Amino acid sequence: MRRLLSALCALLFSFPAVGCHRVSERAVPEVICGTPINPQVTRSLLSSVNDLHEFNRVVRTDAITAPCILLAGRDPVLEFRFSWDDSQTDLMYLAAGSGSVSNVTSPRSITAPYKTVIGTDGAISTTPCKTKGGEYFTLTLQLPQIKLTDGTHRKDIEKFMRAYFPATVRTLGCERTNPVPPT
Repeated sequence: MRRLLSALCALLFSFPAVGCHRVSERAVPEVICGTPINPQVTRSLLSSVNDLHEFNRVVRTDAITAPCILLAGRDPVLEFRFSWDDSQTDLMYLAAGSGSVSNVTSPRSITAPYKTVIGTDGAISTTPCKTKGGEYFTLTLQLPQIKLTDGTHRKDIEKFMRAYFPATVRTLGCERTNPVPPT
């Protein structure tokens, strides 16, 4: 029986179409929501790496506000909101909002090439980005698995956003747009 199962597994994995839409059980993706990112930077933010897969509604060429979620099984581990607007967003107002769309607990501004706030459970960054969707691009990251009072992930969140946001901006063709000076 064991040999039969081993042979069946080997046969299934020899077909390239099987399992192509899922990341291997212990692998951290090198591309998240269309943005290349070093898996080591991402790993510290993930509560689980089992059965990682994406739910992605972002179409960069359309520049329409949309979500992208990295899930471990059925549980969201990284939630992104890609947003294009005509006016610059007040990040602290957005972070402190009462809704769940961009709420970030205990936000603090950081000095970075882009306007960025980092919280205990997420971050928000924005930059000028002229597209048919607006004049500014804003990215919200939320980590629903992190307890709101757990401040131990703030440095990991900052490290991730310092790598992920500029990489995302490059995928949008906005790298030629001058970054917003730090406040």
